[in-house]
Amino acid sequence: MEEIVIDGSNTILGRLASHVAKLLLEGKKVVVLNSEKIAVSGDPTKLIQFYKDTILNVKTHYSHKWRPKRARSPTRLFKKTVSGMLPKNNKKGEEALKRLIVYVGVPKEYKNKEAIKVQEASVEKLGGRYTTLQVIAENMGWKVNFVE
Repeated sequence: MEEIVIDGSNTILGRLASHVAKLLLEGKKVVVLNSEKIAVSGDPTKLIQFYKDTILNVKTHYSHKWRPKRARSPTRLFKKTVSGMLPKNNKKGEEALKRLIVYVGVPKEYKNKEAIKVQEASVEKLGGRYTTLQVIAENMGWKVNFVE
């Protein structure tokens, strides 16, 4: 199985996620590095409020002892975005998502490997305001636990 290493720094979230979803559906294994540096386009204060409202403030009918785990880290936020672009309730979509590995920063085993930059998802094409997944995740309660 072919492994593709992608550098997520300074790329737009939706465009990168759709590119990764296409690669996963082709049967390739995809590794995304620097997920905390992926950009989300829009007004930063509105984006942070949107993520807080849609992910954290979901009401459930469960007891107080158990509550669903919400995505707070940049890796889980990116995986959730990609999973929304894959076929739902389908074996092909489940297996595709299992081939996706997302890291915060660059781990030791990928230091010497060359990472691909997705040019069509570059922030330079954006021109407007944006924020990174790290800022969104920190405002949602994610504790930074990596060392560069």
